[in-house]
Amino acid sequence: MSQWSISRCGWRMVPEYSSALALSQLKENIEQFFTKFVEEGKATVRLKEPAVDVCLSKANASNLKSFLAAVRLAHRGTDVEALPLSVLVPAKTSEVEKPKTKMIITSKRDYPLTKNFPYSLEHLQASYCKLARVDMRMLCLKKLRKLDLSHNHIKKLPESIGDLVSLQELNLHNNHLESFCVALCNSTLQKSLQFLDLSQNKIKALPVQFCQLQELIHVKLDDNELIRLPFKMGQLSQLRFLSAARNKLPFLPSDFRNLSLEKLDLFGNPFEQPNPLVPSIQLKIPLTLLESAARATVNYRIPYGRHLLPSHLCEDLEVAKMCQCGSACLSCFIQTTVTMNLHHVAHTVVLVDNMGGTEAPIVCYFCSLTCYSQFLDRYLQSNR
Repeated sequence: MSQWSISRCGWRMVPEYSSALALSQLKENIEQFFTKFVEEGKATVRLKEPAVDVCLSKANASNLKSFLAAVRLAHRGTDVEALPLSVLVPAKTSEVEKPKTKMIITSKRDYPLTKNFPYSLEHLQASYCKLARVDMRMLCLKKLRKLDLSHNHIKKLPESIGDLVSLQELNLHNNHLESFCVALCNSTLQKSLQFLDLSQNKIKALPVQFCQLQELIHVKLDDNELIRLPFKMGQLSQLRFLSAARNKLPFLPSDFRNLSLEKLDLFGNPFEQPNPLVPSIQLKIPLTLLESAARATVNYRIPYGRHLLPSHLCEDLEVAKMCQCGSACLSCFIQTTVTMNLHHVAHTVVLVDNMGGTEAPIVCYFCSLTCYSQFLDRYLQSNR
């Protein structure tokens, strides 16, 4: 719902908005009148098409009543020529209230409890308001591009945030979030969200579907309880700034090497010491029928979906691991970690520890003993 504001409109209207209330177009086109404050020279007319609220203010109360009476008659289909109207005089520019596009609230005392947010808002900040949940009134702001709910007490995000089709920046710094729901990753945010701040929360893991937010450029995950990053992090091809300092990451996902960042900050994570000579072997020989079929489906790019396979099999295929030879593996593989210099994926790297290091362990998967043996030969030769 859009919102237009017109001041001193007893009989005055802004030329470019006049068509919105052209009386000949009002027949059966008014959804509701709001006249509680008509004695103060204020009223709102909610139209059906276009879906806008026309807000009238600073009007002469008597003239406003007459005007609203004429609008009601027009809505009922009364002949325009028979309506009791004086000649409309264009309002001065100084008398027009422009639609409000930005609102910043930084205390609970200033938070609006009894009235809606202006539908025209593009930037809304509601910080330090002790909000325990996202106010559903915010989710009606279809023009919203920037939403800042930092420094509150929010524990869970509603799925309907994904309906904010224009949202580019979402700041949830310093809340009580424990997760980031899959529904948001599957929403319209895939095409709009560019900046996401989830720092200083209580998040332990992000869903695999997080990497479907393909337009992300800047992600902040500092000061959480992350024990892993999304499995397919490397699919975020637009990502340029990533910070995940002071979490509980033991290593980085194998897909991480596909990122191309301008700045990376992983300081203060308890990265484990890589030991390629002591792998985790989860290989079954011969391969199970399920494993063979899954590998063939991924390797040969055979189309699949929930209309063909059970949903749990589709989920398994979506997180198939990739061997260094380029082949897929599902649940039968050899896993180890190796050291990666973070400058391979980022131009600027914040030191990962107080010793000046810029290296971190990254997971590697192997689909067979042959692939692991070939890797081990290369590793031993390079470390002679």
